[in-house]
Amino acid sequence: MSNAETLALDPAYVFHSWSAQGALKPLVVSGGQGSQVWDAEGRTFLDFSSQLVNVNIGYGHPRVVEAIQAQAAALATIGPATANHERGLAAQAILSKAPAGFAKVFFTNGGADANENAIRMARHVTGRDKVLSTYRSYHGNTGAAIVATGDWRRPAGNEYAVGHVHFFGPYLYRSEFWATTPEEESVRALHHLRRVIEAEGPATIAALLVESIPGTAGILMPPPGYLAGVRALCDEFGIVLITDEVMAGFGRTGEWLALDAFGYTPDLITFAKGVNSGYVPVGGVIISERISEFFDERVFPGGLTYSGHPLAMASIVAALDAMETEGIVANAKRIGAEVIAPALEKMASTYDVVGEVRGSGVFHAIELVSDRSARAPLDAATMAGIKSKLLERNLLPFVQENRIHVVPPCVVTDEEAHQGLAIIDDVLSTL
Repeated sequence: MSNAETLALDPAYVFHSWSAQGALKPLVVSGGQGSQVWDAEGRTFLDFSSQLVNVNIGYGHPRVVEAIQAQAAALATIGPATANHERGLAAQAILSKAPAGFAKVFFTNGGADANENAIRMARHVTGRDKVLSTYRSYHGNTGAAIVATGDWRRPAGNEYAVGHVHFFGPYLYRSEFWATTPEEESVRALHHLRRVIEAEGPATIAALLVESIPGTAGILMPPPGYLAGVRALCDEFGIVLITDEVMAGFGRTGEWLALDAFGYTPDLITFAKGVNSGYVPVGGVIISERISEFFDERVFPGGLTYSGHPLAMASIVAALDAMETEGIVANAKRIGAEVIAPALEKMASTYDVVGEVRGSGVFHAIELVSDRSARAPLDAATMAGIKSKLLERNLLPFVQENRIHVVPPCVVTDEEAHQGLAIIDDVLSTL
């Protein structure tokens, strides 16, 4: 099958997300292995996007593929009300990576409905309605999840849910609080959050939903003490703290969960993407003992036909086992510290167009500016040109607003990381 034959089919019959449909010409991807993908005619790309920052274990991992095949032969599907051994094993494996004090896992089909159900749990446990989340965030494209989102996609979906309030999280490079140090940013952002809680009325707030490291919004590293401070505010006012680990979790930051690096424990943790690298759609909510026990004698009003689908469960068990035994999370941490971060720091010191670089593990961002002193974001047309140049050099990039996100699979090798970074360096040198 040629690229042309695929492109004749796709735009004719497939309705694409977040796109005007008329002028689409999507990249053809026919296969992949490790950190490489290729089209129908053999052109190979080094994937520095992990697709949607989810292919943590890389493409075609044999243990995950074999587990899905074996499960399909044994039992391809079964309803969520049944007991299935793979489902129990998957929940057990996930809980083994969570902090102490977590009891059960509710499985969903992806990250958006994980956040939906976490919000629902918080509302039932507290008897309150409001949900606080940051303006610089993305939580999914379903009713409550899209309204919890803070970026440009929220207004179009605003009619679907009520009771959502937004606040500014920390982002020192573009501080809303006139901060000049990470410590100032943390203290002032926490003061701002306290005032929002007080002004909204603590007794009306069910949940505070935060990404441990906001991903789509720019890989915004929380300053010292911020997340622990958020936890303290939630404790003070009886608010359920939901941490969205959909993008940052399961190896992406060089930790099993990104929250592990920040010294705090939420009440609910949502996940998807990296837990099985998207080989089969899946997500879920990791539930603390307190919230799990609340529903021991009360019905939880939620469920999905494919919750805990056995093919997804088998892929989770195999993926997490492979990540553990093959040192994949450790590889992400080392590559980030020893290869990616030094290369990005060098770019920042070389090119005036680089305003800031930041990140952890295989979760980094290069923020590009047209004026360093004014920190003016690079314009959309130039960013589109950068993306085209990266693709011309056979690098599959994740370009978002005025940023290049450096997010290869956790299995990326030193050689591949150096290769991809050299391509980015080469393109920046042309600006």
